[in-house]
Amino acid sequence: MYMTDKPILVLKIGGNQVEDETFLAGFVAAVRGLLAEHAVIIVHGGGKEITDLHAQLGVATETVEGLRATSDESLRLVEMVLNGVVNTRLVRWLVNGGVDALGLTGIDQGLVRVTPVSINGRSLGRVGQVQHVNAEALLQLLDLRVTPVISPVSLGTDGLSYNVNADHVAAGIARAVEASKLIFLSNVPGVQITGRTLRALTVGQIEGLIADGHITGGMIPKVRSATEAVISGVYQAVITDLAGLAKGDGTAVIRDV
Repeated sequence: MYMTDKPILVLKIGGNQVEDETFLAGFVAAVRGLLAEHAVIIVHGGGKEITDLHAQLGVATETVEGLRATSDESLRLVEMVLNGVVNTRLVRWLVNGGVDALGLTGIDQGLVRVTPVSINGRSLGRVGQVQHVNAEALLQLLDLRVTPVISPVSLGTDGLSYNVNADHVAAGIARAVEASKLIFLSNVPGVQITGRTLRALTVGQIEGLIADGHITGGMIPKVRSATEAVISGVYQAVITDLAGLAKGDGTAVIRDV
């Protein structure tokens, strides 16, 4: 049972920023600020470095609606980058910055259980969708004033490891721990339509904007994850960048009135 009176904030950091030292310094400062009023859980991606390693080793990669199709060979590279390089780097920066951070994967303590995902009947290989989150384990860490830093590689109900989109993991965790806010920290200031960042989107608008081609690529899983989180009870889901996080700006996904 969660005993701390601080509201819980789930912060998802995108894979395009996690090797930029200037960004990491600003990120650590932002997390320190958030911890004054919140208990924080961090979920990270690592897409750019995963793509780079695939290219270096000559392993083919394909993305379908913002999700990376993952073969057994590809999964080994995903685990190397997410569980090894990125998770360790983030924890190192946070600890050096005075944050009591602990690196984890979705496999540790069965934190995130998943089943295989397919799109339009097509299997994406070792790609999972969230079925269950071990919220109690995370709440115990928050009670100890520990900040979990979670790689989205998760545990299948079949006992195998799966690559899971970090946005989906963040949304699943936010629902499970009853977070007051879920923030998707990206390299863009929010959802942009014709060059303008939207202040708010209702759940009902999102699928239409995807169908019309206004929301594309990696933004698709972000807005869908935000939608799922809001529908399931998370008070607020925000898509923003580091500057927006500091100023409280970004695109808020809200329920239809």
